[in-house]
Amino acid sequence: MLSSTSVVVTKSELLHLYKRLLRACEKYPSKNRNRIYQSIREEFRENVSLTGETARQRQIQVAYKGLSQLHQYDDRYSSNFTVQLEQNPFPKPDSYTDTRTERVEQQIRKLQQDEADSEKGRN
Repeated sequence: MLSSTSVVVTKSELLHLYKRLLRACEKYPSKNRNRIYQSIREEFRENVSLTGETARQRQIQVAYKGLSQLHQYDDRYSSNFTVQLEQNPFPKPDSYTDTRTERVEQQIRKLQQDEADSEKGRN
């Protein structure tokens, strides 16, 4: 990957980068794959006549970053790919009150109280 220092990139290296981006896009698992493919082609066409070394370097760095992002979806990194889910991804706020649960608990307490009162009446 390119660093922030100025690196001279030849025309053949740019062509190689372009081809690598298009190949990586072919393996990208999305219904938007064709739109991304076209976007890559258009970006390269627009920037072919880009003047200014800093602007060129910035676009080249963007292309390399995009390539590394596309490579996340092919077989290169499959052994390092993990997913971890939280135990409770949608925790309820502390101020949350569930009225249904409260009503059920009230009914249970009332039934328990009625049972206790009837036990006292029998004794």
